[in-house]
Amino acid sequence: MLDFHVHTFVDAVAKKAIPQLIRNAGGVRPVYSGAVSDLKPALRNFGMEKAVVLNIATNPHQQKKVNDFAISLVGDDMLVPFGSVHPDSPDALEELDRLKEAGIKGVKLHPDYQNFFVDEPRMFPIYEHIAALGLITVFHAGVDIGFPRPVHCEPQRLLSVLDCFGDAPVVAAHFGGWLLWDDVLRELCGTKVYLDTAFSSGRMPPDYAREIIRAHGADRVLLGSDMPWSSSADEANFIRSLGLAEADTEKILSNNAKKLLRI
Repeated sequence: MLDFHVHTFVDAVAKKAIPQLIRNAGGVRPVYSGAVSDLKPALRNFGMEKAVVLNIATNPHQQKKVNDFAISLVGDDMLVPFGSVHPDSPDALEELDRLKEAGIKGVKLHPDYQNFFVDEPRMFPIYEHIAALGLITVFHAGVDIGFPRPVHCEPQRLLSVLDCFGDAPVVAAHFGGWLLWDDVLRELCGTKVYLDTAFSSGRMPPDYAREIIRAHGADRVLLGSDMPWSSSADEANFIRSLGLAEADTEKILSNNAKKLLRI
């Protein structure tokens, strides 16, 4: 199985970042320490073969350091690192070039952490450059429990910018929009966007998951956990519990991600 949505930190950073993130999220408990040294053992324990590590540049000054960490993981036998650019960074486009040249396959953008609405025109040059490089883009989509409203990436806003990416893949995390699943059904199902399943087990009504997968098609759904905030095993068991056709379940748990990542 392949988890398309995990987070990790350099060990020293994890010791500071995880307690703060727990407070921001209202006491959600992590399923592993958040330290990169503990990530692979945790993934193996949860039955994962590989995982996509999503890094986020939460401010312009952090961008290079975050991406240096991502680049340090390129070639790992288990971890597929994604980089990130910050919209306020003056060298965001050049940083995308650096990521591509280093062998990074995609980027994570988090409109709440990075303080932009997904359909702001200032983002279009970044999207278009991502498209030109053929990188995968993962968006945090919907509500983030650590942030008050407004929601910066609603399904209808995301839909309006998909053409900016051309044929480059776009992934909307959290089944396309955490807590906005009626909007996902209306706006995103049947489009070219991929949906990941992160942070759904025990939190998302199963009927919504079944309906979204049915309406969107299992070919564009990817297993994701949001580790350390939910375990890969719990999220995989959630997908198995939906009663999908066996072939569709296997697509979601592994095959779609391997095809997308070309591994």
